Amino acid sequence: MARRSANGTGTIRKKTVTRGGKKYEYWEARYTEGADPGTGKQVQRSITGKTQKEVAQKLKAATAAIDSGTYTAPSKQTVGQWLDAWIETYCGSIKPRTLEIYKTDIRVHIKPALGAVRLEALTTQMIQSFYNDLGKPAKERPEGLSPKTVKNIHGVLHKALQQAVLIGSLRFNPTEACTLPRQEKRELAPLDDEQITAFLAAIQDSPLKTLLTVTLFTGMREGEILGLMWDCVDFNAGTITINKQLQRYRESGGGVYRLSVPKNSKGRTITPAASVMALLKQHRAIQAAQRLRAGRLWEDSGFAFTDELGHHLTNSIVYRAFKRAAAEIGRPDARFHDLRHSYAVASIRSGDDIKTVQENLGHATASFTLDVYGHVTKQMKQASAGRMEAYIKSVSSK
Repeated sequence: MARRSANGTGTIRKKTVTRGGKKYEYWEARYTEGADPGTGKQVQRSITGKTQKEVAQKLKAATAAIDSGTYTAPSKQTVGQWLDAWIETYCGSIKPRTLEIYKTDIRVHIKPALGAVRLEALTTQMIQSFYNDLGKPAKERPEGLSPKTVKNIHGVLHKALQQAVLIGSLRFNPTEACTLPRQEKRELAPLDDEQITAFLAAIQDSPLKTLLTVTLFTGMREGEILGLMWDCVDFNAGTITINKQLQRYRESGGGVYRLSVPKNSKGRTITPAASVMALLKQHRAIQAAQRLRAGRLWEDSGFAFTDELGHHLTNSIVYRAFKRAAAEIGRPDARFHDLRHSYAVASIRSGDDIKTVQENLGHATASFTLDVYGHVTKQMKQASAGRMEAYIKSVSSK
């Protein structure tokens, strides 16, 4: 027997269906959404649930939304279908490399878990369970995903669902109330003075000696040093303009390298030490000799760092050269990015102010630089306090 809903705008009834010889019971509510603009006929909608209470709550929310004018008609669109539409329609201004990461997160992680769920049926609990599972060991990821990776995946899903809210496909964003795993701040591991000396000795005979040295003493990112063009090196002014980076994109199962804008989409001009510029000038002469030897085989790419035929270098070539040197100095754990950290720490310890360090590194804000390298300034403050203590004792004893 059907029951009238409390506000009289819908009915709730218990229903029984048989599937595979087994009976299943559930509750259904029907309500009037409004009139069809074309025919004038009333449009009926239904809501189902396991209990009468659950269905009554859903019915109450639907009818309240109709009364307040905030109602959105149910849609059969799935999360996967919406993600495809979002990528196609709303991500045109996103940088190619970032867009590629979005697509990978959607294809590898989000769609397999949530893609078949109807968009309007997606709940915070479903998403939270998804996030929790990402961090657990699985066949395809024995150690589970790191908190940072889970946070990145959350960022993609959150943006996609927020757009759905903005266009009225969702009433609210169910990712808002989710709790992300705690992200432990990774301890920086820059090379100390002794290790830097050993590193420079270890790369003396490396074909990538100049690239690694320039990276160490400018703090350029890997993509930035790979994408450095000679027309961005001004030997007269003693400056380097960093306005692009070379990145690898996965396409058709392979890898394609393309130039793109730097991180934060902001270029910068740095003034390296004179010895760095001298090293680059020497390297340009070496490259000119390689060009003569290659003859017609030479590719006039304009890159500062190339192979013997003028082709740009790849991440893997740089990685192997760096790792060999790192292992030789007893730092097999070191990452190429640690050269950037080493530059930043040395710069701060030598007395450069945070604003200068921020601009040289290409960070978006000085506060971010302080957040990353704040421990260095603390050490400097402690050293300053020690010097002041020594001074106080020296003047007090007179």
